[in-house]
Amino acid sequence: MSTYESAKAQFADWGVDVEAALARLGTIPISMHCWQGDDVVGFETRTGSSGGGIQATGNHPGRARTPDELRADLDFAYGQIPGSHRLNLHAMYLDSDQTPDRDEIEYAHFAPWVDWAKGAGVGLDFNPTFFAHEKADDNLTLSHPDKGVRDFWIEHGKRSRDIAAKMGAALGSACVNNIWVPDGYKDVPVDRMAARRRLEASLDEMLAPAQDRAQMLDAVESKLFGIGVEACTVGSHEFYMGYAIRKGTALCLDMGHFHPTENVADKLSSVALSVDEILLHVSRPMRWDSDHVILLNDDIQAMANELVSGDLLGRTHIGLDFFDATISRTAAWVIGTRNMQKALMRALLLPLDRLRAAETGMDYTRRFLLTEEIKDLPYGAVWAEFCARAEVPEGLALIETLDRYQASVASRG
Repeated sequence: MSTYESAKAQFADWGVDVEAALARLGTIPISMHCWQGDDVVGFETRTGSSGGGIQATGNHPGRARTPDELRADLDFAYGQIPGSHRLNLHAMYLDSDQTPDRDEIEYAHFAPWVDWAKGAGVGLDFNPTFFAHEKADDNLTLSHPDKGVRDFWIEHGKRSRDIAAKMGAALGSACVNNIWVPDGYKDVPVDRMAARRRLEASLDEMLAPAQDRAQMLDAVESKLFGIGVEACTVGSHEFYMGYAIRKGTALCLDMGHFHPTENVADKLSSVALSVDEILLHVSRPMRWDSDHVILLNDDIQAMANELVSGDLLGRTHIGLDFFDATISRTAAWVIGTRNMQKALMRALLLPLDRLRAAETGMDYTRRFLLTEEIKDLPYGAVWAEFCARAEVPEGLALIETLDRYQASVASRG
């Protein structure tokens, strides 16, 4: 009996169908984020620093400097990850000889990304970029007191929605267009309500043009606070949760955008009662929003477990959000994405019927015993089978493959 067949038999003893779990896992796309590959620099020529409290630290060799280099790195990374996935693209990653300002961007500036996605079999998601621009230097955009500044960013948001819709139409898959703004104050503001009313009005105007939800889905993303906005973040969790409920958008929960002691996985079931669709930005906030590459740790496993036990996979769009310039950028993509998949696999292999029966019967001792004993089941053998079927490396072979690719790009200046 092979290692996998033995593992499958052990899970069967617990009432778990491993083949069904692997089949389901193969259908779950992860939206990998473009900004890990170039340290959140983008390909504009008009703007400067990253801003908005966003900073990648480190200077590991191999940073992608052009769209073609970034796409080559992405092709390699996807080749090491089982399943079919997506790319989360920011507006500042346009690929064009033109130099449009943010309120001038058009679909044509991103057409090369769509052509690449078609060839690679990858879906696309999108984000307007409300940072790294002279009109965002004071950390106020859609809530800015100056109407001219607000109008600039509203137009950028409208154009981003149009681009996302065209991407979704071209690829036959709805493009999630996620809206996050860095707006806030370094010191205590006098009138929070005025700022939030301005943000709400700007969002309303930006989202007013109708778009086909089969092509584009709006999402709004909150934040606890950031560098330079320590005293007040205008777009707080409460602000955006209320907005998503009232306006029918998806709500983005970024694991780095809450207090470090909050359990973000616990929010899923509560949010799902009031919003139709959820967007996740999976990250590892070692110290608040520090965006470390995700590990297969308790926080990630709890998120995956909630998605499966709450039957939320069909309503949740899973994206990643981390950036680390101290290690190989392609390895970070591969490790992070595969860890999210491993967590989902473990969640799909849970003996939920047994666990629910114990909980419903208020037999908490049995629930406790079950949750501990299943930790010893042979998940590694199931993961190895999943990789083998997808013809991607695992274990030492993966390490060697990642090392070879990093050596090939290390000479980039």
